[in-house]
Amino acid sequence: MDLSSYFTSKRGGDSSFSVEAPKIKFGPGSLTEIGSDAKILGMRRVAVFTDRRIGKLAPVHTVTQALQKAGIDLATFDETEIEPTDRSFKAATVFAKEGKFDGFVSVGGGSVMDTAKAANLYSTFPDDFLAYVNAPIGKAKSVPGTLKPHIACPTTFGTASECTGIAVFDLLERMSKTGIVSPRLRPSLGILDPTTLATLPKEILAANGFDVFSHSVESITARPFTHRPAPPSPSERPLSQGANPYSDINCLAAIRLIGDNLLDAVNTRKERYFRPLMFAGMLAGIGFGNAGCHLPHGMSYAVSGLVKDYQPTGWPTDHPLVPHGISVIVNSPAVFRYTADACPERHMIAATAIGANTEGAPLKAAGTLLADRVIDMMRQTGMPNGLAGVGYSEEDLDGLTEKAFPQKRLLDNAPLTISRNQLKALFQGAMTYW
Repeated sequence: MDLSSYFTSKRGGDSSFSVEAPKIKFGPGSLTEIGSDAKILGMRRVAVFTDRRIGKLAPVHTVTQALQKAGIDLATFDETEIEPTDRSFKAATVFAKEGKFDGFVSVGGGSVMDTAKAANLYSTFPDDFLAYVNAPIGKAKSVPGTLKPHIACPTTFGTASECTGIAVFDLLERMSKTGIVSPRLRPSLGILDPTTLATLPKEILAANGFDVFSHSVESITARPFTHRPAPPSPSERPLSQGANPYSDINCLAAIRLIGDNLLDAVNTRKERYFRPLMFAGMLAGIGFGNAGCHLPHGMSYAVSGLVKDYQPTGWPTDHPLVPHGISVIVNSPAVFRYTADACPERHMIAATAIGANTEGAPLKAAGTLLADRVIDMMRQTGMPNGLAGVGYSEEDLDGLTEKAFPQKRLLDNAPLTISRNQLKALFQGAMTYW
């Protein structure tokens, strides 16, 4: 797939893609080295971001102990909200401003890492809150300069926020999920210690794995980078460039690792599966950090933002919540059936990589084979049965459609254009699967 015919030239399209590679340290026990890493980055007073549950677990103790042993002063913010909001981003920013920190460390899942990114941004370059937020909800203002160093230490493997320049949150007043995107948000270093996954309930393991899978399939099936309009200048080339040879390599490897390990990891909880899963999350993060996601993620923002009364098993929350990985995967089978017409070969490659029996199957069956394999894996890991499984009904289709349609950064990255009516039909197709 690395230099496939998918990347045909198009009049007015781009002819180049750029590689934004994160700096990563990977391996069991790697968190113990963070004191040295922080000193190399010039940190002397550090803001440690986590949440109340993770703050009581071993990874945070390991990190704070290593920082203190290295002579680094620190203060901890543990008020991160699961699936963060503009409210929690603003509270984190106040903490960051008042603390006069010269570096940031995040220990937790995507919510924690994204909160640290936002606090770093708004405390370093204060502005109106919506200034940096993605258009059309915000002004999508460019980050004006270099941020303070940030070391991201994931204790999950789904969002891969340690690899990306993306911070996602719920805008409460509009009941909408959106985000901030800039290469300057990418952490200075990501430390991936697979032993941290031992703290995850099986439901979170499953949701993380499906997020990794959808990141990867969306990236390899995104519109080719050659079909994205060429930027006015190289500095304006977006992070989400579309499918490209670099992202293809990373994402295909991630799909295979998820297909080979996720079911056993969720259903046995054996530690030997943690390393390949975390490695898959890293590869997918590198991939979608350059290619970008499309329809399942664009739809997920509405699914999360309009949540009614769904409270997931395994997540420490006392309020309705559709966790990110779940809000994505409930849409994915319906989407892949639809997008397969645009690039059936790529959907067939993904189906084979995730473990579907594709031998002798015609290309026209690619979307169905991929969707059916995903649905089977969802059933085996206890995922909700589509949108109905997280509390939605046919009466919600218009609302979901209207909330998702403005997510142009994601929708426009799909391999085909989509109208409001087509988007509504995808939500309808995602209502139930079995």
